Amino acid sequence: MPYRVYLKKKEEKRILDGHPWVYANEAERIEGEGKNGDLASVYDHSGRFIGKGFINHVSKILVRIFIRNEDEEPCKQLFKQRIKNAVDYREKLGYKNCYRAVFAESDDLPAVIIDRYADVFSVQILSLGMELHKQEIIDSLVELYNPVGIYERSDAEVRKKEGLPLVKSKLYGDFDTRVLIEENGLKMIADIENGQKTGYFLDQKENRLAVRRYAKGASVLDCFCNVGGFSLNAAAAGAKSVTALDISERALNEVNENARLNGFENIIKTQRCDVFEKLRSLKAEGERFDLVILDPPAFCKTAADVKNAYRGYKDINILAMKLVKPGGFLATASCSHYMTAPLFEKMLREAAHESGVKIRTAEIKTQAPDHPSLLSAEESAYLKFYVLNKM
Repeated sequence: MPYRVYLKKKEEKRILDGHPWVYANEAERIEGEGKNGDLASVYDHSGRFIGKGFINHVSKILVRIFIRNEDEEPCKQLFKQRIKNAVDYREKLGYKNCYRAVFAESDDLPAVIIDRYADVFSVQILSLGMELHKQEIIDSLVELYNPVGIYERSDAEVRKKEGLPLVKSKLYGDFDTRVLIEENGLKMIADIENGQKTGYFLDQKENRLAVRRYAKGASVLDCFCNVGGFSLNAAAAGAKSVTALDISERALNEVNENARLNGFENIIKTQRCDVFEKLRSLKAEGERFDLVILDPPAFCKTAADVKNAYRGYKDINILAMKLVKPGGFLATASCSHYMTAPLFEKMLREAAHESGVKIRTAEIKTQAPDHPSLLSAEESAYLKFYVLNKM
């Protein structure tokens, strides 16, 4: 008999509201036999059907529900239709060259990330159940969009929690893994084999465009610049100078290459450094900028990290606020969902107070619309982006 998971009393409300995860400690009992990765039907305490998903006894997330119709079964046609629905949504919004094509739970394909870089797809599979159906997902992409290539970037550490190895490899086609893309009218190289995440941080594309209004004629400091997305947009807006800081030499080489691709090599200058230390030295030297951009990596990846991360975010924002000229702007972000929007804003208020400066908010933004968040799953709303004006 297939797996049947029965929840404890009162554990069904969050899932009925649309959250797809069933945690192992929410299950009262499990009936049936099978193996990890098999389909499981989930019921509330009274026996009412809630949904279906693949089970994994190794993971704290016991079942990831993605089917709510009791008569529906996972098959290639289902995966193909879900992928098509996801891409149709992005195309309706005007995305063409580079975008997140599938955003996991937000597209009813839990633990599946698919990013498009021109004619190449980068795929990330983060759960055992979807790993067992990977070929159906790849075949669906080929049949729907006939890409030049598909690359797998299933090298995220979270796979270990599912009992899965970390994997990077070509899945389809013979292609260069350094792909020329266009974002906000700018040419860039996305290194889908060695770049961050699936190759590039696509979720900030709208925010990179947003900084252009603050960058015209400005001296700009781009901290944790990665491959230069914010730097390029600032230069495109007419910044008089852009200083791009990062600790990664590989990333800075990409910044310089991307600057040359767009004719900005005389505007964008890179420096390899520990960004925290560099900001302190710039402050001591009396340097000031019209626009400072802070886009650090996630300081907290678990709930237990929040306290230390809060201090880290506050310290770096205090330093940045002191480096902004009066009348200038600070664009600051957090990509950790554990650092919630209310907590992030509280940190910014404290940073302004401790900096001894008066700050007002110019813009509040989040992740790009090709990374839609589920109202029923707060984990999917993770990116905070504030543009602050120093009075």
